[in-house]
Amino acid sequence: MTDSRAGGPQLITYIDRLAGDLDGLQSVLRGPLDGVFDGVHLLPYYTPFDGTDAGFDPTDHTQVDPRLGSWEDVRALSGDHTVMSDVIVNHVSSRSAMFQDVVEHGDGSRWSPMFLTLSSLFPDGATEADLARIYRPRPGMPFTTMTLGGERRLVWTTFTPDQVDLDLRSDVAWEYLESVIDALTSAGVTMLRLDAVGYTGKEAGTSCFMTEPAARYTQRILELAHARGASVLLEIHGHYLQQVEIAQSVDYVYDFALPPLVLHALHARDLRPLKAWFGVRPANAVTVLDTHDGIGIVDVGANDLRPGDPGLLNPAQIDALVESIHDASGGTSRAATGAAASNLDLYQVNCTFYDALGRDDARYLLARLIQIMTPGIPQVYYVGLLAGANDMELLEASGVGRDVNRHHYSADEIRAAVERPVVAAQLDALRLRREHGAFGGEFTSEFTDTTLSMRWNQGDQEVVLQADVGAGTFSLLASGREDEVVCDHTSVATSV
Repeated sequence: MTDSRAGGPQLITYIDRLAGDLDGLQSVLRGPLDGVFDGVHLLPYYTPFDGTDAGFDPTDHTQVDPRLGSWEDVRALSGDHTVMSDVIVNHVSSRSAMFQDVVEHGDGSRWSPMFLTLSSLFPDGATEADLARIYRPRPGMPFTTMTLGGERRLVWTTFTPDQVDLDLRSDVAWEYLESVIDALTSAGVTMLRLDAVGYTGKEAGTSCFMTEPAARYTQRILELAHARGASVLLEIHGHYLQQVEIAQSVDYVYDFALPPLVLHALHARDLRPLKAWFGVRPANAVTVLDTHDGIGIVDVGANDLRPGDPGLLNPAQIDALVESIHDASGGTSRAATGAAASNLDLYQVNCTFYDALGRDDARYLLARLIQIMTPGIPQVYYVGLLAGANDMELLEASGVGRDVNRHHYSADEIRAAVERPVVAAQLDALRLRREHGAFGGEFTSEFTDTTLSMRWNQGDQEVVLQADVGAGTFSLLASGREDEVVCDHTSVATSV
């Protein structure tokens, strides 16, 4: 938790889809991305990294997939960068040795208490009201019928039938999680991202999401991480006030409201919702525009779990935003989202951020500058960094909606991408964010309905972003730079 690099820009990437393996990733970070990032969030690289949920369903969470490298390679990477890795706290693969032992032996397996079934939580049976109350981000109930030890059971599977939920009321589940945390921190990982932690605290008579037990389990993981010199980032999609509240008791939360609010500002030419968010957002945030998942919409809307609390956008604004994204992408995001694809994430739009803005280089660069200037740790997804477009060939081949934003880059594609003005401008701005002394000082912002000024200041060092979302004009100025102008809307040529 004392890593001096922890506050600088971070790259989010699949190892295989950007660089092939860990050694290749080192080469990319020391080559075309030299001096850009202080940290890197390595998306799941465990065995196997290419399961049914792109690594979030490992059969062995304590081993690096040998096709990508080894723990020694992770440790070598941590010598130059803050390394963040995922702790998948809600579930394990149904193909894992532990669950397969339960499949064979049922309750006779030593691993049986580790996994959650319907009867685990409702030993006397569940009522219709009990089941209707359960929150799930996808259609249908979170159960899959399986045979365990010769007996048909309803196994709790919040996300997919390949991902069996853990019962964190059991000691054996905590033995497992501690072994995962030990493997990561022993290899130099100093930031742990808790995947789907909001679903861990399942309790009869509740929504089974963001419950008191989930908060208690989070604190227990926090203590385990801190004892090993690591900090924790929570991954939770929900009402924006939940992020504000949770941020008070953890190291970091995501600013998942920022991406849709920036898109709304640039499509609707309206900064008022973003201004409202800046008035309440937590400072201990990791900022993103795009990630390996879709563009979250639930994070700015009203939520059934918080009746009476409006969202940052009203229903009409959300509908307009989603349609604007679909129109800007030429309909490709519509083909990748919701019932159109196998990932039924009804709370997300599957699209690259570049296509979500119609491949408008100037507005895209402005979106990235707003992120870079926002307080917190800026994380940049590899596809977004390279201004990637929706990969419709990959979507067609896999049928997985999120794959539209998970392109496999070749070395030649990377070399070509970094030569594009929009990518070069992002890299320059990220280097500024990493190196300029003003970012260690005070942040202030001013908004009107269509204009913004974001300013970092420390002594005689200053960085200022001024923008008009109505006109699509902006400039980024920094003290100590030639002519003070780092970039503006004329720096890139729009390619629509």
